[in-house]
Amino acid sequence: MTTEELIEEMKPLALELDYADEASARGAAAQAETTEVEQKTKKEQIVSLFESGTRDIAEIVRKVKARPSYVAQVLQQAGHLDGYFDLYTTTGREQNVYTRYFRNVLHFRNVEAARESVARIDRLYNYFERLGDRAGQHQAMILALTGKNRARWSGKLEESQVFGEWLAAH
Repeated sequence: MTTEELIEEMKPLALELDYADEASARGAAAQAETTEVEQKTKKEQIVSLFESGTRDIAEIVRKVKARPSYVAQVLQQAGHLDGYFDLYTTTGREQNVYTRYFRNVLHFRNVEAARESVARIDRLYNYFERLGDRAGQHQAMILALTGKNRARWSGKLEESQVFGEWLAAH
């Protein structure tokens, strides 16, 4: 059996998230709302839905067909959402007491910038190690992992490897 036949026979499974859109549950009112929403940019749609009373992020995600992290980021920028953090939200926001130490440390526009970031992360890691502050060390590792993943998913594999090598050594 050829690869193409196997693929056709197995048909990839689609993962359905809790907030996945159920087409059969949509009524005429939802379709009218979708038509109205499509006339705006996604950012405008997200803010408009939130301001009109839709507070459930999953509901907004389904209506505008966007990633949850994107919806959260837009709502944060608009001043409507506090306390949401994930891999793609900025490291410039206060997440915990260690954030101030790591502000503007993460860069990976090229290999040299990644190396400079890792050097700064390493200095902070060692600082927290001298203090016996495991939580601070952990925060340094989280930032390095964030840099590794962001670089990787941006297609910057060499930059990602710089962060990965530091993580492997710690």
